[in-house]
Amino acid sequence: MSQRLGQKVPLGFVTGHNFSQYIYNLRGRALDPVLLDLSWGIIRRAEKVAMRAMKRLLLLVIVLGSVAWADDRKLSPELKGRHSATVVDVIVQFRVPPAQKHKDRVAAHGGLVKQHLGPVKGLLVTLPASRLGVLSNDPDVAYVSPDRPITNQMNNAAVGVLANYAWNLGLDGTGVAVAVIDSGIHGVDDLKDAQGHDRIVYNYDALGGGADDQYGHGTHVAGIIGGSGKDSLCSNCDVTIRGIAPNVKLINFHALGQDGQGSDSSVINAINKAISLKNQYNIRVMNLSLGRPVYESYAQDPLCQAVEAAWHAGIVVVVAAGNDGRTNYSVLNGYGTITAPGNDPHVITVGAMNTKGTPDRADDVMTSYSSKGPTAIDHIVKPDLVAPGNRVVSLQTGGYLQKNYPGNRPGLSYYQNTTSTNVSDKYFVLSGTSMAAAVVSGGAALVIQKNPTFTPDQVKALLMKTAYKNFPRYTTITDAGVQYTLQYDAFTVGAGYLDLQAAILATDVPPVTLGAASPTATYDATCNCVYFVQSNSTLGGSNALWGSNALWGSGVFVGTQNALWGSNALWGSNALWGSSSTGAFNALWGSNALWGSTINNATQSVSVGVGGEN
Repeated sequence: MSQRLGQKVPLGFVTGHNFSQYIYNLRGRALDPVLLDLSWGIIRRAEKVAMRAMKRLLLLVIVLGSVAWADDRKLSPELKGRHSATVVDVIVQFRVPPAQKHKDRVAAHGGLVKQHLGPVKGLLVTLPASRLGVLSNDPDVAYVSPDRPITNQMNNAAVGVLANYAWNLGLDGTGVAVAVIDSGIHGVDDLKDAQGHDRIVYNYDALGGGADDQYGHGTHVAGIIGGSGKDSLCSNCDVTIRGIAPNVKLINFHALGQDGQGSDSSVINAINKAISLKNQYNIRVMNLSLGRPVYESYAQDPLCQAVEAAWHAGIVVVVAAGNDGRTNYSVLNGYGTITAPGNDPHVITVGAMNTKGTPDRADDVMTSYSSKGPTAIDHIVKPDLVAPGNRVVSLQTGGYLQKNYPGNRPGLSYYQNTTSTNVSDKYFVLSGTSMAAAVVSGGAALVIQKNPTFTPDQVKALLMKTAYKNFPRYTTITDAGVQYTLQYDAFTVGAGYLDLQAAILATDVPPVTLGAASPTATYDATCNCVYFVQSNSTLGGSNALWGSNALWGSGVFVGTQNALWGSNALWGSNALWGSSSTGAFNALWGSNALWGSTINNATQSVSVGVGGEN
């Protein structure tokens, strides 16, 4: 039966594709063909619009689903759960050296590659936080972490470690180059050789703006490592302010800015460059008087992976332990506060001693601000050594520190026989594990000059075994009205106080196959004891002559199984090593980092660096 023009067509339950099919069927019926063709065109256009809308909706569902279901196990703790459009700078570590295809994948996620970070097989990338989880799902991605900020870790030092004995044997660092990754090095008289030639033989700027030291920290560190003392050699000078290896060559890496701040990427970039220059300049030692909090295992941390790359390339890496020993002192007593990359088991991590302003080390004591082990998360036994770091006199530049803290310029009478009340424009006083690390870097250069074939592991093992170990059990320090009780255990002083005379005199050469990674500490609930966990690749492992007692001294152990302490050895309580119900126990032996980004590390370092300790 045909329908006439104007007759109603039942459309109530006709929708979607059926609707267009229905109109198509009507075309064969007795209806106005013009009207039907018009209806047919409208419907087809509407259907196309609807299909495009459905595709957009489907794409949105897929994107939201991928964000919601992104696997965040390869994201660092502070990147998890971030879904905003805010752009962030991150370091993406890959399982293989990143190629163009990996950069293309970053771009596909709205990211921009800012820098290639060779030693860690990584890229410095900026991209929206909402894309982090999706990017981490790439099977080639190993780990993603922020480009974290890094700060510096703010003469009796040389005499305190008996460097003068090495000098008397003609050892002064000649032929060895030390890479100083810091705020830059300013060329001064004390950093020239006897002929007046600059011993800063290469400058590298990882930040932009030039490699000169506008802050004043890097030059001070360089002076401790290799200052010649030229400006304290005068007709009325009675003290020579000389570095540990006074003829060493210096490679200047500007990685911290004029405020003493840097980033993971700036330091990694400098490390990568140092590795590439190793053979050209005979870079055998790298000094890192800097650090930041620990956020993840050293095995994932890109900064730690970079220092390991340098170590495996044949460079002894010396790192400041950190100046956080007073952090949350009432709970932790300073334990578990080692900063990165000092938490890496391969590097030599250095804590700071106080010489009390005398050349005799018999009155030297540990500083309360020096960070203590074990390391957060991995529980590596750190520091490895201690060295003078409190109120050390070294070179100045006229940079930020010198301009803002003129009171730290020593009087001329410090090194001249004079009644003048004027202050020096050549030298400056700073404190911290930064200074202590520089002392050990200079010492390592002297050992390498005497033993040029030594590997980094041999240098580390020798310095630890020959370290001075005769400490008191406890000392009590009062500074600014606050009392600190310090115990001289393996987590406070490591293997002991750097002793260059003993290291130079040593005849028992560490085996070339000796692994010198610092061991892990573990808590045994059955005896409330803390033990070293060792293997063939760690110090104190398979070789009896280089076992735990030889390296750390028998005084730190109780019993026969390398137990560090019994249940009540520390402070007469179980606060750190005992009952797991205590907050301190969970903080120290739990799986998480002891602190996050809330600690004002930079402010604390400046306070320590300028003021030091009584």
